[in-house]
Amino acid sequence: MAVDKLLSDAILKVALGFSVEEVTEEYDAKEGELKLIKRKETRKDIPPDLKAVKMMLESSDYSALSDEELERERQRLLAQLKEEETV
Repeated sequence: MAVDKLLSDAILKVALGFSVEEVTEEYDAKEGELKLIKRKETRKDIPPDLKAVKMMLESSDYSALSDEELERERQRLLAQLKEEETV
């Protein structure tokens, strides 16, 4: 995958917002062995970032697209958003 595509996907993810799951574990060393004593799983929702949205809009020249091309791009972005939500 090209670096430009990876960067574009990362900026899109930040522009749309996303969720992350974090796992925190605490261990205790007894008799030379580590034992899990506490495990906490949390989910954090990262809100959309307006700077990323601005960056995406500036990097895409939407003003040069026809109405049909804009509609296709809209549908593509909506499909990508839906795909991100299911992941």
